Amino acid sequence: MATTLLMPKATAVWLVDNTALSFEQIAAFCALHPLEVQGIADGDVAGGIMGVNPIQNGQLTREEIEKAEKDPNYRMKVSEPKVRVAAAKRKGPRYTPISRRNERPNAIKWLVRNHPELKDAQIMRLVGTTKSTIDAVRDGTHWNTANLTAMDPVTLGLTSQIELDLEVKRAAKSGGLPMEDEPQGTMLLTAEEAMASANRSLAPQEGEEGSADVHEQDEFDADSVFAKLKSLKNDANDDSDE
Repeated sequence: MATTLLMPKATAVWLVDNTALSFEQIAAFCALHPLEVQGIADGDVAGGIMGVNPIQNGQLTREEIEKAEKDPNYRMKVSEPKVRVAAAKRKGPRYTPISRRNERPNAIKWLVRNHPELKDAQIMRLVGTTKSTIDAVRDGTHWNTANLTAMDPVTLGLTSQIELDLEVKRAAKSGGLPMEDEPQGTMLLTAEEAMASANRSLAPQEGEEGSADVHEQDEFDADSVFAKLKSLKNDANDDSDE
């Protein structure tokens, strides 16, 4: 996974002054326009910016530079950091850019409508708002209620889908609601319940008992029929003998 280059213009200044790389190569590595790199070389751009050595800060290697100097078509890649620093946990409400702040009431309306199980503190964490704003949107007393439209906060860029799903799961768990991905445990039966269940499984069912009676009745009827036929045959033989 590529890392973002730190101080791209200062890095470009150093690369222009200390390497034989082309403007296109430096521009591709620093995410700048080739004309901007040319302006740095001419002194028209980035005046007063001190160059930063990307080799010292571990974002580029000397071997990578030499490889690019030998091949003008080669594009350098930012080196992976050797040490991963854990991101600091956010405390307090989420910071929302000014351009997105007017969308927060729409996101609140969507959350209140689609996830009523969410607590006000959770909505505050998701969209970076205040409890008074949440109450105003929920009660319909917000100054812009007539123009509010319920919109997904993920679509608005106020939060991520992962954070939203996490808060919804927390709300469902604290509210005692069954969670879809939560495995359901099995209940152990008591000794009495186990014995009763075994007896029920061994006892003949109504359908089976009825079929046995029918079968016995069929056998009884068959015997009587054969006996009657035998008596009729004997009578016929007696008549022929006479």
